[in-house]
Amino acid sequence: MVKIRLRRVGAKKQPSYRVVVADSRSPRDGRFLETIGHYNPRTDPPTVHIDEDRALHWLRQGAQPTEVVAKMLRDLGIMDKLAAPAEPAGEAAL
Repeated sequence: MVKIRLRRVGAKKQPSYRVVVADSRSPRDGRFLETIGHYNPRTDPPTVHIDEDRALHWLRQGAQPTEVVAKMLRDLGIMDKLAAPAEPAGEAAL
């Protein structure tokens, strides 16, 4: 199963994270398929950046986000776009 999860980077006691798409069997900081964003909890407010197009692509392919990443996706409004039906390109201007 493919998961969207956090991968810890940064120095000791100074964590920052990358949002990655990885096989669920690989270790937390191990092999991954693609980096789709980053998260820094040490800033005020915490910095979250996730590539919306790539996140939607992987979610539509069946990737399952972890609880923390799912909350980030909800806060950014990406999960709402996943639930909404895809709008045809020609009808957006009406």
